[in-house]
Amino acid sequence: MGYAFSSGYTLLLLLFGVFPAAYALFLAFTKAGQFVGVDNFARVLSDYRFLPAVQNVATYLVVWLIVQTVLVVVLALIVHSIGVRWLSSTVRFVYYIPGALAGASSVMLWLFLLDPTVSPVSGVLRVLGLETFVQTVSVQNLPIIFTIIAFWTGAGGWIVIMYGALNNISVEVMEAARVDGAGMVKTAWHIQIPMMRKWITYMAIMNLAAGTQLFVEPRILSQASKGVVPPDYSLNQLAYLYAFRQGDFNGSAAISLLLLVVALGLAAFFVLRGGLFERD
Repeated sequence: MGYAFSSGYTLLLLLFGVFPAAYALFLAFTKAGQFVGVDNFARVLSDYRFLPAVQNVATYLVVWLIVQTVLVVVLALIVHSIGVRWLSSTVRFVYYIPGALAGASSVMLWLFLLDPTVSPVSGVLRVLGLETFVQTVSVQNLPIIFTIIAFWTGAGGWIVIMYGALNNISVEVMEAARVDGAGMVKTAWHIQIPMMRKWITYMAIMNLAAGTQLFVEPRILSQASKGVVPPDYSLNQLAYLYAFRQGDFNGSAAISLLLLVVALGLAAFFVLRGGLFERD
């Protein structure tokens, strides 16, 4: 029965994960079917659009990972501390609702919210000195905007997961902390957060993987802003331009492979530092 349940996932993983990755590996080191070594990588790395895209994605990842990790853990601790069961369930449900929307739908909603001429939060935008949509989506504001959108759509699911992790902490451990006089803050800092470390690491890895694939948000904002957001803002957008504007699938595959290597390296760092596979 176990094989039956896992066979569907394995088949999809092979079709849409392993085989495309292997084909990208082949394309990255060939040109017209001939082996060309690292020529495709050298061409991509010398592209004037490559380094700005790396900088944009790196800035977004730093801002997003810090904001997402801190706020998700804090909100999960707050929800877990609510003693009234129906209120706790309601808050978790409310947090989860935005995550049920597709990514593109969320961006469309945020297009409305970010336009000071029609936004219900236009007062807040004007206090921040943002009078027009173009000012709001200027390039220097994009890491913050993408962080807000990503947090709004993704935090609810992670808060529910962290809530489950908090429920796995032994009642005896929590009771011992209370007997020793630890308040909410000390209990969270010295007991709960250390015991959630593996889950926090797992969240960081998954968010890192998602963040390096930044594509939908800048692409829709680029179209809506008529070019204020550059069409090559992220590395995934640049790979898309290589493949479908320039017809250079080899260069596109090289960018994809570079992203994969960097993401795997950072994921390995988080796994080793976070003790994800250590036994308790």
